[in-house]
Amino acid sequence: MNAIDQYELGDLKRIYRTLHGQLQQDFELMDSALLQDLQRYLQSRAGDAGVDVSIHAQWSAWLNDGMPVNCNQS
Repeated sequence: MNAIDQYELGDLKRIYRTLHGQLQQDFELMDSALLQDLQRYLQSRAGDAGVDVSIHAQWSAWLNDGMPVNCNQS
């Protein structure tokens, strides 16, 4: 099994966006250790890229590779 940092960053972002987008339908995901670890890892990588993850617009833009966020997605 690979450590989380061995996977492609784009794949990890896509997986995070998908899981995060399901929180309204599956509240138990919010307590998922995997989702929390993934978020922590991605926030660390974003910080390394100069993103202030406390500013939602910056965090969201980084997660979406600079693409506009669809209002139906997170």
